Amino acid sequence: MAFFSKLNERLFKSSSKLQEGIDAIIDDGGVEEPNESGIPSARGGGDASDSADPEDSGTAVPTHDSTGSPTRTGLSDSGPETAPGGSGKGFLSRLIGRRGDGAVIRRKLDDEMLESLEELLITGDMGVETAMRVTANLAEGRVGRRFSTDEIKRLLAEEVARIMEPVARPLPIQNRRPQVVLVVGVNGAGKTTTIGKLASQLREAGKSVMIAAGDTFRAAAVEQLQVWGERAGVPVLTAREGADPAGLAFDSHAKAEEAGADLLMVDTAGRLQNRADLMEELAKIVRVLRKRDPDAPHNTLLVLDATTGQNALLQVEEFRKLADVSGLIMTKLDGTAKGGVLVSLADRFGLPIHAIGVGEGIHDLQPFDPEEFAAALMGLGA
Repeated sequence: MAFFSKLNERLFKSSSKLQEGIDAIIDDGGVEEPNESGIPSARGGGDASDSADPEDSGTAVPTHDSTGSPTRTGLSDSGPETAPGGSGKGFLSRLIGRRGDGAVIRRKLDDEMLESLEELLITGDMGVETAMRVTANLAEGRVGRRFSTDEIKRLLAEEVARIMEPVARPLPIQNRRPQVVLVVGVNGAGKTTTIGKLASQLREAGKSVMIAAGDTFRAAAVEQLQVWGERAGVPVLTAREGADPAGLAFDSHAKAEEAGADLLMVDTAGRLQNRADLMEELAKIVRVLRKRDPDAPHNTLLVLDATTGQNALLQVEEFRKLADVSGLIMTKLDGTAKGGVLVSLADRFGLPIHAIGVGEGIHDLQPFDPEEFAAALMGLGA
């Protein structure tokens, strides 16, 4: 199954919530008209041609080398930007079908309808400012015209993709050994699993990777990284429980440099409830790494849990105070109706979004594609 198909299906909680809301908004004051636009209606069970990719691309986080040329970590050369094809009735064809009578309900776009759309986007965790921006852009030049559910969904998807396009950037791969990637985030966000997936995918792409298990106060985090390391053939450097994480980071950098590793991924603790200790711990890790490389860490990735909704914005604010966050990875989009928070994050902070996760499998962490995400969020085909 292609990643877009997974994304579309697993964002069902968010997309169905938005679709049902848009249906209700259009029905409230809409009138039935002949469907002359060629755009299928969102109701009915007809014969839509939308379908998923015939096979999974198997592609992981895209990267850029030091020359700026795109490279891609993963199992194949085909990425998620490949246009979906195929045929047959699947999840999307059930979701988007023509009315049997060839008619469609349309409603005039006015202030009342715009206010309802804005409220709907806010309930989808898009945030007040972002929801206002999306609906204002949608209204420009269109007030007074009549639109169907599908037309509104497609217009909303276009506006969401426009906001997110500037932040869809690959993880940069630099011409240095080792490139130090510091990974931060609260406990439970999927940080440890994300490190394991990234390390495995990078190794499959031909990169040599080492992992420093820097959350030395949580034995479970170390054990989980060791499992991923064995699975991927990636060394995991550890210290005794409760040891100084900065000391482990220093020693790990020395070993990675000696081994000629391309990347060193450093896990960290995520105890935001004890912010002062965490701040000092992260600051110390950075200080000791810079004794070995004045430019380290070269990337600081913040892993966020989509199920936390608007709380993700607070986490970004806090971790930007603690560390020089260079990019985001969003996990657990398959378990929430709050997918709109990613739009709010992009709109508010403008930080690069390197990848998103919609499951536990290694290929359920994939490059962030704004058009695919926007289409899936609105319950559309690619």
